[in-house]
Amino acid sequence: MTSPAKFKKDKEIIAEYDTQVKEIRAQLTEQMKCLDQQCELRVQLLQDLQDFFRKKAEIEMDYSRNLEKLAERFLAKTRSTKDQQFKKDQNVLSPVNCWNLLLNQVKRESRDHTTLSDIYLNNIIPRFVQVSEDSGRLFKKSKEVGQQLQDDLMKVLNELYSVMKTYHMYNADSISAQSKLKEAEKQEEKQIGKSVKQEDRQTPRSPDSTANVRIEEKHVRRSSVKKIEKMKEKRQAKYTENKLKAIKARNEYLLALEATNASVFKYYIHDLSDLIDQCCDLGYHASLNRALRTFLSAELNLEQSKHEGLDAIENAVENLDATSDKQRLMEMYNNVFCPPMKFEFQPHMGDMASQLCAQQPVQSELVQRCQQLQSRLSTLKIENEEVKKTMEATLQTIQDIVTVEDFDVSDCFQYSNSMESVKSTVSETFMSKPSIAKRRANQQETEQFYFTKMKEYLEGRNLITKLQAKHDLLQKTLGESQRTDCSLARRSSTVRKQDSSQAIPLVVESCIRFISRHGLQHEGIFRVSGSQVEVNDIKNAFERGEDPLAGDQNDHDMDSIAGVLKLYFRGLEHPLFPKDIFHDLMACVTMDNLQERALHIRKVLLVLPKTTLIIMRYLFAFLNHLSQFSEENMMDPYNLAICFGPSLMSVPEGHDQVSCQAHVNELIKTIIIQHENIFPSPRELEGPVYSRGGSMEDYCDSPHGETTLAEDSTQDVTTEHHTSDDECEPIEAIAKFDYVGRTARELSFKKGASLLLYQRASDDWWEGRHNGIDGLIPHQYIVVQDTLIS
Repeated sequence: MTSPAKFKKDKEIIAEYDTQVKEIRAQLTEQMKCLDQQCELRVQLLQDLQDFFRKKAEIEMDYSRNLEKLAERFLAKTRSTKDQQFKKDQNVLSPVNCWNLLLNQVKRESRDHTTLSDIYLNNIIPRFVQVSEDSGRLFKKSKEVGQQLQDDLMKVLNELYSVMKTYHMYNADSISAQSKLKEAEKQEEKQIGKSVKQEDRQTPRSPDSTANVRIEEKHVRRSSVKKIEKMKEKRQAKYTENKLKAIKARNEYLLALEATNASVFKYYIHDLSDLIDQCCDLGYHASLNRALRTFLSAELNLEQSKHEGLDAIENAVENLDATSDKQRLMEMYNNVFCPPMKFEFQPHMGDMASQLCAQQPVQSELVQRCQQLQSRLSTLKIENEEVKKTMEATLQTIQDIVTVEDFDVSDCFQYSNSMESVKSTVSETFMSKPSIAKRRANQQETEQFYFTKMKEYLEGRNLITKLQAKHDLLQKTLGESQRTDCSLARRSSTVRKQDSSQAIPLVVESCIRFISRHGLQHEGIFRVSGSQVEVNDIKNAFERGEDPLAGDQNDHDMDSIAGVLKLYFRGLEHPLFPKDIFHDLMACVTMDNLQERALHIRKVLLVLPKTTLIIMRYLFAFLNHLSQFSEENMMDPYNLAICFGPSLMSVPEGHDQVSCQAHVNELIKTIIIQHENIFPSPRELEGPVYSRGGSMEDYCDSPHGETTLAEDSTQDVTTEHHTSDDECEPIEAIAKFDYVGRTARELSFKKGASLLLYQRASDDWWEGRHNGIDGLIPHQYIVVQDTLIS
């Protein structure tokens, strides 16, 4: 290889190295630019976050103020109500409760959004400002570290460049010395060869003549060879020296090359990553995480607060109850809804008679009028019953319309990327205008028909009430009640018994008998409040000496009857358990042994009057019987004690009402469970006792009881159908209308069906058979055959 070729090759190598170094230097420059841009983007992002939350805080504050104004607008309207007592009373109604909770929820949201705005301004935004400042400061320090790393890397590259140039230079010198050495060796060989040839050519000459010439020539040749040998030795020494330098330079170059590659690899693979992670990004993501988690915490707590308020509203919506609201309203304004006093007969001057005159010559007229009223009432009741059925069916239709579950709008919140799909979802909801118009038209038409029937039914019922009152008075005056109305016979018998100072008050006996027959399995008996209107009606009837629960009809509200019984004991002037034995009974409750406790209670109660003990025995035997159906009625002895404790025994003044009431409840519970061990047996204490059938057995030969009633009823049926002294024969009847039984005891039949009647159960019911099944048959729905079936 010639020297120009070597030189060209060296230049190409140097140029290639320079290009590679330039590329690395350009990369290092771009790296710093990239980190600069990343820092700028980071600062811009943090600035955008600050601006965003600052604007969101303004929006939240505006929203909070608007909510506050909205709530205050309606709260001020409520506060401006002149009758504050009226406003206070209305708060107990379930719709008003929903409205109050809704306003409270708005105020709660207003406070929450104010808090959210404050968190944005005074917590989250300062966090982003701090992160921005920290990021800028740390980036400057990181940039200094990065610049130092790049400078060190460039220093290593420059050192490699110097070592490489030294290597190439020494290697070139070594090659040059090697070439000169080879050239000297060739000259030496050439000179030796020339000397040999000359000696060969001069061999024929005589030695003597040419001896001197040969010696001279030989001396010359030796001198030339020595010169060449000296030159060769110099060149050999030079080559050896340069060769050693070249080897050392190559070693240094290889070492530097390995170190440089390692440094470059470390910088790109480790230093840059560490520079970004541990310098540029030092604490940035963690700080940003904390700031955004503060936002999430605020929003989640806002949602939780909102859900708590919505849960309260949902609970109030679930408790929307028209029946309870009606009862609360009537209880709040009892003096408004309480029936007025009965109108008394105001006689004309000198007229002292206050009863109907049933003497001749008006007696026959009154009898005829009574019969006409009976016939008219029979027709009106059937007609009004049909109107009632139509009205109830229409009412059910309206209730189906207004209770349709069309409130789920979750589909409207199933957003997609297409705005058209959102629009179509909203437009196809239940609240579309055509659907609303159609439903409103159907609802209004049904409501119009319902109110027409309602008006017709109420008018018919009012007319029946007036005619029935006239008929009953005529019947009572004419003395027909004992022969034609079984229920009135029982009422009259009961009134007589009540007047004869019976041991068990009529209201107690009648309510317990009714509940025992029809309400043992009624869920929540004595715990659920009944209708205040019906409670007042039943209570007033008992106060008039009547028994509104006589007969087998089960059209009374069970909770109202239970309320009458509790109201009776609560309204006693002297509680069933006198206050003077309160402390003695409370001492019994502290005993752990149930049998021992019952024995001490018995000793305390035996000092009470006989009549009080008879009532207690009767009542607690009934409550024990009722508690045995606790799986159905959910009223075990403890629950019954909670309901009856405050009514039967009042806590004296000056005592802790809460703790004493708990002891009272425990006492009543013990008496319910241990009533047989506490109260004297019928042999020890003569008087009426409670029987499982709901009737009352008399152990003191009292003239009133179920036996007497049964005899009166049998006598009525026999008299009405003109039977012989023997047992009456079955009677055939034909159904005038379709009838669907409302209870298990009532028979169902079609118009024209043949029915078999055994006897009258009351004025409105027969005991009979249809299709092999025994039960009750309504008198107004049948025609009784005149002939008897033998």
